[in-house]
Amino acid sequence: MKPFASPLALALVLLAGSATVDPLSAQNMQPGSVNGENGGVPATATATGVTESPTIDGRLDEAVWGRAAALTGFTQRVPFDGRPATEQTEVRVLFDGEAIYVGVWAFDRQADAITYGERIRDYEVNQSDAVVFVLDTYNDDQNGFVFGTTPTGIEYDGQVANEGRGGGRFQGGGFNSRQRFQSGSGGGFNKNWDGSWTVATTTDGAGWYAEFRIPFNTLRYAGDAETWGFNVMRRIRRLNEESFWTPVPREFNLYRLNYAGDLEGLRPPFRRLATVTPYVLGSTARDYAAAADFTREGNVGGEVKFQVTQGLTLDVTYNTDFAQVEVDDQQLNLTRFSLNFPEKRPFFLENAGFFSVGGGGADLFFSRRIGIAGGQPVPIRGGARLSGRTAGLNVGLLHIETGAEDGLADAHGFSVARIAKELPNRSRVGGLLVNKSGPGGDFNRTFAADVAVGVGEALTLSSFVSQTDDSQAASDEYALDLSGEYSSRDWTVTATAREIGEGFNPEVGFLPRRGYRYYQGHMMYKIRPSWLREIRPHISWFTYRSRKTGVEDGFEESARVHIDSHWEWPSGAQIHTGANFNTEGIYQPFRILGTDVTIPVGTYSGWESQIVMNSNRAARFSVTSRIHFGSFLTGSRAGGNGSLTFRPNASFSTSARVTYFDVNLPEGDFETVLTGMNFGYFFTPRLYLQSLVQYSNQADSWSANLRFGWLNTAGTGLFIVYNDVQGFDYPDGLNPDGGRFVESGTLARSFIVKFTRQFNVLGG
Repeated sequence: MKPFASPLALALVLLAGSATVDPLSAQNMQPGSVNGENGGVPATATATGVTESPTIDGRLDEAVWGRAAALTGFTQRVPFDGRPATEQTEVRVLFDGEAIYVGVWAFDRQADAITYGERIRDYEVNQSDAVVFVLDTYNDDQNGFVFGTTPTGIEYDGQVANEGRGGGRFQGGGFNSRQRFQSGSGGGFNKNWDGSWTVATTTDGAGWYAEFRIPFNTLRYAGDAETWGFNVMRRIRRLNEESFWTPVPREFNLYRLNYAGDLEGLRPPFRRLATVTPYVLGSTARDYAAAADFTREGNVGGEVKFQVTQGLTLDVTYNTDFAQVEVDDQQLNLTRFSLNFPEKRPFFLENAGFFSVGGGGADLFFSRRIGIAGGQPVPIRGGARLSGRTAGLNVGLLHIETGAEDGLADAHGFSVARIAKELPNRSRVGGLLVNKSGPGGDFNRTFAADVAVGVGEALTLSSFVSQTDDSQAASDEYALDLSGEYSSRDWTVTATAREIGEGFNPEVGFLPRRGYRYYQGHMMYKIRPSWLREIRPHISWFTYRSRKTGVEDGFEESARVHIDSHWEWPSGAQIHTGANFNTEGIYQPFRILGTDVTIPVGTYSGWESQIVMNSNRAARFSVTSRIHFGSFLTGSRAGGNGSLTFRPNASFSTSARVTYFDVNLPEGDFETVLTGMNFGYFFTPRLYLQSLVQYSNQADSWSANLRFGWLNTAGTGLFIVYNDVQGFDYPDGLNPDGGRFVESGTLARSFIVKFTRQFNVLGG
């Protein structure tokens, strides 16, 4: 009998029982709170209707702005939570029949010290002065749209789901300085979403100013809602200060929507919207190992978006865009498990959080499994997605048809259905169905149910249960997860218990290992002395216990005890000092990628020291490093990674990074090197030139990517891209004597021109 029904029943009973517990008394905010647990009434803003719309030029000098009430009295979240903001901020909100207008006066008595940041869309705004606001258009305290800018006038946007919690994990690092992409199906905050809106900024001796225009047809909302959740965050980077119009406790952020105020007086129109976003792509490319000459291709395709209701949108795709203008950051892999590369195709990015279930090593739906096989693209013939909010439910329906690729993959159909009900106090219940069907009766299905329960303000419990059904009976097994998180001003505590059956096989998910029980715990305490911003001592632990056939039950496959402390200075500079006690249980030999070294069966344990540091990331020069030395598998290793970034102004930045390990094992010694450099020149927030050069001796190649972008609305525009991959053959494998190459040669080369444009065909 499969142990599926009993874990499902147990999890639902436990979580249902916890939902009936009286809420815990929440942690106290500092004086100045007007919202939430102190019993105050949420702050209220009134949007003023106008017939004469302001010009979006960042000057805020039209008389119409004077008709709106000013929102003031911003309160710090950090560094001194509860205190008034250091500098004065005023916000006014207008609307007409087409759009919402938000004006921001960010006064600054040291205007010459404003930190501008890079002048490119979706730049990571925590490294510059910024203003960011959230619109909870359903007023459900769970979901919202985020818009922001910096003094350079960039467009920064995203979607909040589940109050910023979810299965997606940010893929930062590498040379992706904007930390733009998320893995899995998203969840939490989906920064990949690109809306159609405009913003302009200006500066003078008194500060800087921002003027936003957010069309109603960019948003999704209930047709009869006249009150939306609303909050505004301002960052003053030289002080590393965040302040909010409606105060938010230190342990949360802008996405904690139950702390948002109310935006009243809106009269959002009900109107149909339809947009068409076609693309035209021409390319010439050659795979030198497979083709004697360059091949030339031309592709056309695109998407159609139709607003079925004010909250429900139908997207149709044909010959889906494969994000040819983006390249993956290379990653170093010394483990026996597959790596997770992020989704970048525009069609799969919008409303990604609606489809998210799982996470932390078990994403039950991972859109990158569609249209990619063996790391190579498989043609997507077409598909459709219906997503949004209707009848009080979050709904996501997706169907994609892929074509066959000789020697790589057969044609398949992929269907996903996700439904979730948001409940009070951060609670949710939902279900997921994923189906993959192929020729000859081949199929793979994933069924899942998930639930989250908020207890008071500090505690959140969540769980999912899942089972797969496959044309191969061995894949008909289960997965179960139960997690809890407690977050207060001074403490963060998390715990997880998970079991994944050996035959659990979500083929359209991401699951690097199967057949285990996993237990995890983490505890952090935050100390705030006068001479530092924060000290965060913490301890964490995890273990994977085998449940595989032929392996001793409970055999410890991997484990780690991590003891560390983070020391953070007011500038944002940090040092982490820690140690890890690692255990790796090898139940079958595995070869380390890119080497001739094979690790034998056995259990290997030992200590590893770790030192991590970063300087002020907003400074002209910034440095990061992570150094490890100590035991590794059957022997030892020393090394780590480091980066240097030079950002002299808003128009130019360059950075270099290297990851290096010297590994000494009885089975053989080797060195791994992953290095590279990128630069960007940003003529305007919508016109840029970027390059990325990477070298990996594990992959035995170096690659170069040069791209020019001239953006239009919602991330569309003109892109010109050149890619080059060179390979090297070493005389002795990974670690050549004297660094001399026996052979070198071009592996691949391509040149791509792509143009995409969004047209409003209904709704204007």
